[in-house]
Amino acid sequence: MTDTVHDDTATTTTAAASAAAITTAQAALVHRAGRWIDGWDPEDREQWEREGRAIAKRNLGWSIFAEFLGFVVWQLWSIVAVMLPKAGFDLDTTQIFWLISIPSLVGATLRIPYSFVVAKFGGRNWTIVSAALLLVPTIAMALCIGNPDTPFGVLLLVAALAGFGGGNFASSMSNITFFYPQREKGWALGLNAAGGNIGASVAQLVVPIVVTLGAAATLNLPWAGWIWVPFILLAMFGAFRYMDNLSNAKTDFAGSAAALREPHLWLLSLLYIGTFGSFIGFASVFPKLIADQFPEFSTIAIGGASVTLAFLGALVGSLSRPYGGRLSDRFGGARVTMLAFAAMAVITVGVIATLPLGSFWLFLAAFLLLFAAAGIGNGSTYRMVPVVFAVRGGGDAATAGDVSTQRKAAAALGFISAIGAYGGFLIPQALSLSFQATGGYTTAFIVFVGAYVALLLLTWAMYVRGAVARAGKI
Repeated sequence: MTDTVHDDTATTTTAAASAAAITTAQAALVHRAGRWIDGWDPEDREQWEREGRAIAKRNLGWSIFAEFLGFVVWQLWSIVAVMLPKAGFDLDTTQIFWLISIPSLVGATLRIPYSFVVAKFGGRNWTIVSAALLLVPTIAMALCIGNPDTPFGVLLLVAALAGFGGGNFASSMSNITFFYPQREKGWALGLNAAGGNIGASVAQLVVPIVVTLGAAATLNLPWAGWIWVPFILLAMFGAFRYMDNLSNAKTDFAGSAAALREPHLWLLSLLYIGTFGSFIGFASVFPKLIADQFPEFSTIAIGGASVTLAFLGALVGSLSRPYGGRLSDRFGGARVTMLAFAAMAVITVGVIATLPLGSFWLFLAAFLLLFAAAGIGNGSTYRMVPVVFAVRGGGDAATAGDVSTQRKAAAALGFISAIGAYGGFLIPQALSLSFQATGGYTTAFIVFVGAYVALLLLTWAMYVRGAVARAGKI
């Protein structure tokens, strides 16, 4: 009898072990040539803890670095264009504003196709390609801004090529979405976005130092492009050596089509133009505004180099963005967005009031508050998107909704991030038109105040007191 029981127990144990082995085999990842991974499922907690988390963190790190360089390249002309007259270029204010704004126009447009390329080519492969594309605008810039006789049309074309950097955001965010489980996706995407946004600030800090260091009375403008080439090559190598392609990363055309038919995609896009568009638009023109209004503070000599305080705007806006998401988790994205627009309207009135006073420090303080409010609005508006789609899909704000709703929300985030980036073109152009018509910028700022009030009312009507808000806390 004892032997029989022992045999039965052994048989049961063997069967259980075999079943566990099969389960483990099913959950195991398969690595193929070209750094392709099959069987990726971040929602499988066992797979995630065993090897998925480490792989995802490695890909996130290099994705942040590559996207950071994308923002650097995207914003290079915001600081270089202001320096061109000092280097002997004969450009008027309108032409300078075009050089500042054209990268945003191209970058925003590229974000739409860039949202789909990861599924076609693989996240690792496209990161290599998109990083390599950054060499085109940086090297072209280095070659053309060394000669003051370069025609404006050539300068404009090279500035447009910087839009490659703006498109990188969409493909980078799309790629990281596939790597992380739903429960950790918000944090990972937040890190990815913040790491990229800071690139705008770093470009405006580093370029004046590099082009003036040891230059005496001249400017070594070509170094504004050359300095980034080694870092771009490093990003390409890092992506090639350490990133991965996921075979299950597929383009959701059905979700994209459904999102485009949703009216709230377009309403939320307007809100994102007001928040992110303000951030990237003001970040682009801040060096120009300082140079025009307070030329003595345009650059500050430190040792053998010069710096500009314009980088503080993009830095404050980037660092404040995560707090918009955190406040939204506690108080609701719509309420935080509404308060952000209220603050932006009031602060912009403050900016208008500081212009006649001639105080640089009041002007700087007002603009930094404006950047902080825009950054908070970025986070809260982005947080609203999945919640609005969940409520529209019959769910509530506490869940992401069913699979169909999640697919629409994911597609909507891509479109909204692209449309919002057009603000980086609209704001500089509005300021340029104001200067042409009146010789100053006050008219444009008055228009911005009106736009923020209108967006505040839209947020209140649709997402704080409207039918969508009544269906669930947004």
